[in-house]
Amino acid sequence: MKLPAWNWREIILSYTWITVGTLIEAISTIIFLAPFEVAPGGVAGIAVILNLTIGTPIGLIVLLLNIPIQIIAYRMLPGGWRIIVRTIYAIVTYTLFMEIINTMVREPIAGEDALLNTLFGGILAGIGGGLIFRWGGSLGGTSTLALILQRRLGTPMSTTYLYTDALVIGVAGIVFGWEAALYAIVALFLTGMATDYVMEGPSIIRTCVIITDKPDDVAGAIMSTLYRGVTAWDAIGMYTKQTHTILYITVSRTQVQEVRQVVTQVDTNAFIVVSQGHTAYGRGFKQLTSE
Repeated sequence: MKLPAWNWREIILSYTWITVGTLIEAISTIIFLAPFEVAPGGVAGIAVILNLTIGTPIGLIVLLLNIPIQIIAYRMLPGGWRIIVRTIYAIVTYTLFMEIINTMVREPIAGEDALLNTLFGGILAGIGGGLIFRWGGSLGGTSTLALILQRRLGTPMSTTYLYTDALVIGVAGIVFGWEAALYAIVALFLTGMATDYVMEGPSIIRTCVIITDKPDDVAGAIMSTLYRGVTAWDAIGMYTKQTHTILYITVSRTQVQEVRQVVTQVDTNAFIVVSQGHTAYGRGFKQLTSE
């Protein structure tokens, strides 16, 4: 059965961005991390440790260790076969890029500062990994295990990276010394943060919860001044047992100060809680699409 045109567009886009992500990951590993004995964590970290100790090819170890992990992923991830296909593609391209770069680069080309290379290596790894995750794949290894934990438990990628890679960093500390292990922790932390940023985007919205006894006046002022919709529901204060109204509003981060000023002018006794969000879809914000 022939796939619709929009499916082909999505497939081409996803594999293009996965390829870009694996190239960035390979650059991070070979150029920034491996020359300074910083194990990047996960299967790639194990491969780097073995390469620097007994000389085994990094790419070959990455491929071999991923076989049992991908079998687990196939059984535990929804839509498993799609993720597996894209993950296998990512692993193969990542391996090829690492071998190509490794033959071209024989010595550090980004300076001799280990900390600076660790910072850039961790950030680049997060950007590459975020692109791969965002377009439906993974780099296998512990990143696949992290994806399983995220899908099953909702744990942020930055947290799951720390859980799944702690053992590898411990081994790196024993083999290369604890200074290298500390660098690896820095790189891992930055990788998780950059991955979350790429997958979820920058924090561009704020949500405001307003508890007030003048809901109509406050909501009217917000809608006429900020042109944002307001949702309301009744609530009871458990200390006073009095009924209040909760107003909920989503605004851009530049409008938070204006919200505070508008609410204060109408009801000086109102209670406001402002929370951070990444993005919003729907009327007044990003268009809601299936892609």
